[in-house]
This record gives sequence, structure tokens and C-alpha cells, in this order.
Amino acid sequence: MNWTLALPEIVLALSGLVILLAGVMQRRGQAFFSCAMMTLLALVVTGILVVFSPDGTGYGHIFINDGFARFMKVLSLTGAALSVVLSVGYAREMEIDKFEFPVLIAFSTLGTMIMASSGNLMTLFVGLELSSLSIYILCAFARDRVTAAEAGLKYFVLGSLASGLLLYGISLAYGFAGTMEYAGLQQAVRGSAVLPAGLMVGIVFVLVGLCFKLSMVPFHMWTPDVYQGAPTSVTAYMAGAPKIAAFAVLLRVMAGPFGSMTPQWQLLIEVVSAASMVFGSLAAIPQGNIKRLMAYSSIGHMGYAMIGMAAGTAEGTRGTLVYLVTYLFMNVGAFAGIVAMRRRGRAVSQISDLSGLGRTDPGMALAMAVFMFSMAGAPPLAGFFGKLMVFYAAINAHLYGLAAIGIVSSVIGAYYYIRIVKIMFFDAAAPALDRSPVSVSFVSVGMGLVTTFFVVGLGPVATAAQAAASALFR
Repeated sequence: MNWTLALPEIVLALSGLVILLAGVMQRRGQAFFSCAMMTLLALVVTGILVVFSPDGTGYGHIFINDGFARFMKVLSLTGAALSVVLSVGYAREMEIDKFEFPVLIAFSTLGTMIMASSGNLMTLFVGLELSSLSIYILCAFARDRVTAAEAGLKYFVLGSLASGLLLYGISLAYGFAGTMEYAGLQQAVRGSAVLPAGLMVGIVFVLVGLCFKLSMVPFHMWTPDVYQGAPTSVTAYMAGAPKIAAFAVLLRVMAGPFGSMTPQWQLLIEVVSAASMVFGSLAAIPQGNIKRLMAYSSIGHMGYAMIGMAAGTAEGTRGTLVYLVTYLFMNVGAFAGIVAMRRRGRAVSQISDLSGLGRTDPGMALAMAVFMFSMAGAPPLAGFFGKLMVFYAAINAHLYGLAAIGIVSSVIGAYYYIRIVKIMFFDAAAPALDRSPVSVSFVSVGMGLVTTFFVVGLGPVATAAQAAASALFR
């Protein structure tokens, strides 16, 4: 039992407990900022430990640490840290200025890290539930707001259903193989001349449970209402780290234990990916609320990311990982702009509230324009390279139809992204928005620079993604 493999997770878990105690011991109303800074420090230290952690399998083969796990953990930690920074600026205004808020983000991130390193279906489930239970509370954290309470309740009820379906699929897989370890499942699948129908049904249920967490069509029904009702910094977190972790599990499970069954599950992934891209592009067009538009946008982006998985190759996995990197940065940047949408101390979220922003706040308008063009896939911004790599992998895997649907969906989706840019720069100016706090401006400018100059770091990112993909397909 090499416990040092899980040292980053142990450190983050102990840090969460210490921060929780520190918050309890401080005077009420004064603990949020200090706990947020301690959480940020814990996330940074954990990230450093992840980068230098060794390869190996521990805890009776239920925990795997390899290049793929490290890649996904660093992404999850980055998304969590940026969300904590975003929450500091308007904590009191968003009614999240309680010390439990950053602690919940830390424990949710711990769950995503366990998911990325899972070597057993039950480890997968424990990590997923640890992450999900924290997010249920975060969604309803602003408890005096009806929309937040509604968002938390909807996500809890539907998330519980998805967890039940996932657990049922795990039980069917266990009934077939007699083990829940990925290595044992892989041996059982490869050693079977004819795959039983029960195992196929189990795989479908596992996919359903994970697709719900990714808000893939047709398991997306919770996304718009939850995105709109939850505090904006929570929405920024939900759209990042948990989805990255769900993709980590999906890629590890489908490429590992069920990798030899690719022809059986490939068509299902193609259908879900195509449906998500098309629905996300079309449903976002009539939206007037920018948070709901971002919800449908995220549905489409998860469809694009799944194109690489549908290819069933190391090249496709590399494309998916690069896409997730670009999605994380441009998505957090866009939500930083949404967090900053306040007028006379009150949050506004209608797209029309951005009218004439190019004249009243040119810096914020420029940053939002960069994120919108990147999400549309315009070169040479980050989003272009993410889509290029997944489309290229699909074409090399002879998935011409899926690649064509992706390209057409991108063209359709460009309409509502460019529409926001048009409203900001060419419509009559609305009353000016309030000045953004330093923390929000820092995230917005930082993500804008990363999105704009992503091509400079594309080589190292692609190399790291290739090493992570190779860990799954060796």
C-alpha cells in the first residue's frame, strides 16, 4: 500500500478540515476572506504535489496515479482556484460570504481528484458523490434567494436519480465480472467470446450517469435552470472542475476496462455528441439571459469534446484533453465578465444589459469579445485549436459525418456569440456597469491573455495531453 500516491488528496482533505475549524473559531462575518485565502493556498500546494507525484497503483489497486490522472487533477485544481478568486470580489453581494463556501469547493475538488485517479468502480462512485454533494449545497448557498434554492433542489433531485442509474450500471458490471477493479473488468471483457446483454446494459447505465454530470443531451434538463439560479461563481466552478472530472472518469473507464468493446459503445457516443452539439447551438439562439445562454453553450462544448472520445484513439483523447484546457480558460473568463455585470450594486444578467459596453467599459468589452470569439472557434484564439484537434481526430478515425455535424454546429453557434459582440460594440449604450473588484478583473484579464496567446503554449499543452492519452492506451 503506497499511501504517498494519494498524498495530494490527503493534504487537501486535511487542509479542508483545518480551514473548517479555523472558520468556526473566527468571529461570524469575518471568516470568509481568510478561509478563502487558506483554501487558495491549499489548492496551490496540492497542485504542486500533484505535479511531482510518482506513477503507481495503490490501496489494493483502487487508486491509480499516472500522467492522465495528473493532467486532469491539475485542470480541476486550476478551475477550483479560479472560482475561489472570483468569489472573493462580490461575496457579500452574492450572499456567499460564509467561510463554508471555500471549504465546500475544496471538498468538491477533492472528489474530482479521486475520480481522476479511480481504479475501481466504487472509488469512482465515492469520488463522484463527494464532489456532487458539495455542489448541491453550493448551488443553494444563497438560501434567501428563491432561484438559488430552486437550483439546488433541482440539481439534487435529478443528480440523485443519475447517481442511482450509475450505481445500477456498476452493479450489472460487477455481476458480470465478479470484480469492480478496472484491471479485472478489462481481463473479463477480453476473455469473453460473447459479451452478455447484461454487461452491455450496465455500460449504458454507467454512460447515462456520467453524461448527466456532463449535461449531455438528452440528460441536460437540469443545466439551464441550475446555471441561472446558482450564484455566478458557483456556476463558473460547476462548468469547469466537475465536468473535467466526469470526462476523466469517462475516458479512463471506456478506454480501459471497456476499451476492447469500442465498436459496441462508439455509436452511442457519436449520437450523444452530435445531439449535444446541435441542440446546444440551436437552443442558445433565443436566450435573453446570458447565464442560460452559457448553459446551452456548455452543452454544445461538451458535445465537441466528446468527438475525440468517439474516435476511440489516443489521438482523439489528446484532442479532447486539449479541448478541455481551452474550454476551462475561456469559460472561466466569460463567467468573470458575468460576475462583473452589476449596476448600482445589483446583479444583472440579461444580454441587453451589455448594450454599448464597448463605450462605457472598453476593457471588459474587449475581454468578453475575446472569450466569445474563442468559443465560436475563431482563429488564432484558444477555442480554434481545441476544435481543430478534435475534428482532425474524427476525420482520421473516419467519422466524417460527426465531424461535419460539428463544423455545421460551430457555424450556427457563432451567431449567438457574435450577437453578443454586436450588442456590446454597436448597440446604443445602456447605463454603465459598476467598477469590477481587483480579483474579478485579475481573472478576466488573465484568462483573456491565456485565450489570446494560447498558440504560444500549444506545443507544451499538446505534449502533456499526448503523454496523458498515452497513459490510457499503453
